[in-house]
Amino acid sequence: MRALPTLTILIPAVRRRSPRYSPRPSNFLALNKSSQSQRAREDSALLQGSARRSYSSAMSDSVSSVACNGDVPRDAPVDAAIAEIIVVRHGETEWNADGRIQGHLDAELNEEGRRQAAAVADRLSGEPRISAVYSSDLKRAFETAQTIAAACGGLEVVQDAGLRERNLGDLQGIRLSDAADIKPEAYRAFLSHRTDEEIPGGGESIDQLYQRCTDSLQNIAQKHKGERVVVVTHGGVIRSFYRRACPSRRFGKVLNTSVNVFHLGDGEDWIIKSWGDISHLKKSGFLETGFGGDRTSG
Repeated sequence: MRALPTLTILIPAVRRRSPRYSPRPSNFLALNKSSQSQRAREDSALLQGSARRSYSSAMSDSVSSVACNGDVPRDAPVDAAIAEIIVVRHGETEWNADGRIQGHLDAELNEEGRRQAAAVADRLSGEPRISAVYSSDLKRAFETAQTIAAACGGLEVVQDAGLRERNLGDLQGIRLSDAADIKPEAYRAFLSHRTDEEIPGGGESIDQLYQRCTDSLQNIAQKHKGERVVVVTHGGVIRSFYRRACPSRRFGKVLNTSVNVFHLGDGEDWIIKSWGDISHLKKSGFLETGFGGDRTSG
């Protein structure tokens, strides 16, 4: 069996006390339209304008240095008291490549995304027995999950709407670079570091996303103690999982089809066993600066 790599221990397991993380002063919200437009241009340059494709046999620099709190050998059996959950971000979409905000809108994988899904599926087919595959019900995650499930013995994919990306309200369907001009109020809420601020147009706050998706993962864990399962979801969701496990640590982008391994039991502790691995993409590309998977994930 091939083994997934394990990151070096850097911090101890941490208990999550509150869904509020990284509070910022309220005056951060006092953004005028000019500063919003400038921020959009800067975000666009980082996330969209130079969306070059990288080819690598190792983890991206944006994730390889992330702290992790797990120390269990990768090929060890799953303890009967915990569930090992392999969390995978969906493959690339044209909207990822174009810097367009997806949220709950149902963009499909592009051809590169399908190659990425095939690569991560081939890699996970070498895992010790996988009992189940769960997915967000959005197409980009579900197609990725179906590809993985087919490679892992033809498992049926269980769809869970609780694993959806954050609802980004009025921003959905527009390019990040245009957001400040087209939807200034929604863009201001999007940039807010207040975790309870909802995005106009029916969008969720970060706290609402956090509660929804962490509840879903905990429910999955309760059903699969002593088992290894795969969960395919979205960048914003995976960032919430990281904050649940390591609330005081910072981290980079969650790249398309990156593999992140969590151990969940009955208690407060969520353990990150490995994080951000994309070694399976050595024959495929990943968008090093493509939109999604960071604090502006959508």
